[in-house]
Amino acid sequence: MTASPRSRRRVLVGVSAVAAVSLGVGVAAGSRITSPEDAAAKTAAPKASQITVPVEKKALSSKVVGRGDASFDGAVNIRVETSGLTTPAIVTGKVPAVGSTLTEGKALLEITGRPVIGLAGVLPMYRTLSPGSKGPDVLQLEQTLDRLGLDPGDVDDEYDTDTSAAVERLYEEAGYDAPEPEQQLSQAVDAAEKNVDAMKNALRQAKAALKQAQQAKAKDTSVQQGAVDDAEENLADAQEALNEAEFKAGTPLPVSEIVYVKTLPRRVDDVKVERGGTVNGVVMSASGAALVVTVKVDAQTAERLKAGIAATLDLGEGTAVAGKVRRITKNGDQYDVVVAPNTLTAKQLALFRDANVRVTIPVKSTAGKVLAVPVAALSSGPDGGSRVEVLREGKVELIPVTVGLSADGYAQVTPSGDSKLAEGDQVVVGR
Repeated sequence: MTASPRSRRRVLVGVSAVAAVSLGVGVAAGSRITSPEDAAAKTAAPKASQITVPVEKKALSSKVVGRGDASFDGAVNIRVETSGLTTPAIVTGKVPAVGSTLTEGKALLEITGRPVIGLAGVLPMYRTLSPGSKGPDVLQLEQTLDRLGLDPGDVDDEYDTDTSAAVERLYEEAGYDAPEPEQQLSQAVDAAEKNVDAMKNALRQAKAALKQAQQAKAKDTSVQQGAVDDAEENLADAQEALNEAEFKAGTPLPVSEIVYVKTLPRRVDDVKVERGGTVNGVVMSASGAALVVTVKVDAQTAERLKAGIAATLDLGEGTAVAGKVRRITKNGDQYDVVVAPNTLTAKQLALFRDANVRVTIPVKSTAGKVLAVPVAALSSGPDGGSRVEVLREGKVELIPVTVGLSADGYAQVTPSGDSKLAEGDQVVVGR
């Protein structure tokens, strides 16, 4: 039986439809089939590339930044230790007026015609110091003399000849004669000098006797030579005794002629004595003459600072004034850095009073703008020197550099030898 044309057309259309569907399924399946090589390529990390930043020209400044409370140094009562005096402690002059300023290294008062010199320090004067004295009070004295530029020699806790000489200069600067040693010490020097003269004469006589024996061609001059040897030894002992006596008779520092005050200068608030009166306890009270800000730092930071260097005090909102470090003192495991403003207007004084202040102390800075790169751009070469990697036209060049000041994450660099490095060059800081 033969199929009709209509039936054949239906079969052909059906076959074509099945083929089309099969082709679509195959294409879809083929698009989801991936070779291992293609899969690895698609999941691999991208090729490493350099992270670069430009070389800059900028001024660098290393600084110490901290915060502290502003305050005036509190009022203190000033006492004079008069127990070392052999006469009544009569006030004979230099009585300060209320409102006057007490200055370090100058006489605050005169008692029995001698000055009472004010020095800055925390340990009170509790004994007379003289050559041979040792202790923390001697150390404080030498630190003070050194700060005042009076050269006490090695700053330690021993009162020696250099300390005596510095004390003499202290009195000279204050306008007074230096204290005299006790009478028995001066007498000991005189006696030692006479003994040295006697030993020198004995040595001359012994040498003359030896020479006479030698000229007479005596067979045995051992007795005369022995006398010379003894005389030389006696002279050496006498000279050593003189040196010791002179050392002990060096310039002393009487307990009644020095007063330590925590800080100076200060303003006199009240005076408790008058000329002709007798000192008995407190002689005056004084308060800090200026506002200060105290910042606490560790020992390593304190080593980078010194009195006299510039600082900036900032309350924020445009309220910043110039100042300087007044002093640095040890306080337990930390150090107190006391900073004072150079000048304050009445308005600024009101703002700073009892405020918490940001203090910035520049430690070191470059002279103008210099080539600078981030510290992360520096690496160490085989020779131990520093270098940077510069990306030029897709290639990395190693440029040896000399590193200068580092601050705020940047370092000053200077290319070494014939190497070239300029502002705008791209240095590698990472990958």
